[in-house]
Amino acid sequence: MGKQLTLVLGGARSGKSAYAQKLAARRGGANAVLYVATAEAGDGEMAERIAAHRAERPAHWKTLEAPTRVGEAIRTRQTSNVKRQTSPAEIILIDCLTLLANNVIVPLPEPVTGEAAEAALNAEVDDLLAAYAESQAEWIIISNEVGLGLVPPYPLGRVYRDALGRANQRLAAEADEVLFMVAGLAMKVK
Repeated sequence: MGKQLTLVLGGARSGKSAYAQKLAARRGGANAVLYVATAEAGDGEMAERIAAHRAERPAHWKTLEAPTRVGEAIRTRQTSNVKRQTSPAEIILIDCLTLLANNVIVPLPEPVTGEAAEAALNAEVDDLLAAYAESQAEWIIISNEVGLGLVPPYPLGRVYRDALGRANQRLAAEADEVLFMVAGLAMKVK
């Protein structure tokens, strides 16, 4: 398929991950996918979700766990493959920007300001886009569209929603393709 950036957006349980995995499998070769997981198992429920995601994806895909500094981690992984004379991934699937936002915003000192949250998340998005620009791979990034629901009743929730919404806008502007998931169905936005 060639170098391309695809952003897969949707609400919770909209089918984003399943669709993105099918897309990666269809577009990549047998061992061509690098699955980049940003989730951290902070509790039992999250550990179960991570285990379910592991079980859903093909066992032969390579996995990179990177809760923060994702662009740097991908760059390092791809470079080390070249040094070991193994092929770098042809498809990089990042699941997901939503959790990456959580991982960089929640640790900020309270009270978290919109400016601090956006600066922390923008640093990650800047590095992701720089790593993508240096890469020859096709990238698929998953993110939640959190601005369609209720306004969060607490300040950190509103700061998070706003920062993620702006990050999604930045990625969508750079993406070659943007898909919006509803009830397991993909709608082409761009």
